Amino acid sequence: MSTEKAGYHHGNLRETLVRTALTLLEESGVEALSLRAAARGAGVSAMAPYRHFADKAALLAAVADQGYADLRDRLAAADTQADPRQALVEQGVAYVRFACERPALFRLMLGAPSAGAAPGPKAPAHQPPGPQPPGPKKTAGSGYDILSARVAGLVAEDRRDTAVVAAWSLVHGLACLAVDGRLHGMPGGMAAPEALARQVTSLFTAGLVAARPPSVSA
Repeated sequence: MSTEKAGYHHGNLRETLVRTALTLLEESGVEALSLRAAARGAGVSAMAPYRHFADKAALLAAVADQGYADLRDRLAAADTQADPRQALVEQGVAYVRFACERPALFRLMLGAPSAGAAPGPKAPAHQPPGPQPPGPKKTAGSGYDILSARVAGLVAEDRRDTAVVAAWSLVHGLACLAVDGRLHGMPGGMAAPEALARQVTSLFTAGLVAARPPSVSA
């Protein structure tokens, strides 16, 4: 009881529950995650989480939101190169690295029915509603802003939105292939995912520059 009261007194019980749930997710998979398990891990009563989360789905959504924030921070940390081409490459590498280092969280952010499910030859015919796929969100200070700011230095204004989607699609698709173990046996698939991410994003940025109208400066 004292632990629970301390959590409320400091106003951090919700954050503690999310962090505990994230640990459970990454250690045991989404099937082991529940409000009761999160409460037990946080050292509070079984009913305490319901003051912050209506059900397991709400808790999972909060964990996914934390994942989006962590991914955004990774992209921001990678976005340190003055050359927009190299900065875009580093963002792509950071995206793939995040997925490979935190596959359970990445899958949860995809809205998959089971974060611990083994990859199969086909995606499920129907997936329940879940958080939107990881990637740029059009909100202030989001990963979208970080990505689009760099793309803006490479393409004409009327092509920027398309180029941002193309860049996101490239690294997101590569991240999914890497996490699901689909790159083994494919040409270039023997390279480490991060090395492969660097290669394909470098090729992509080179294509953007090559297709740039002469009026757009480097």
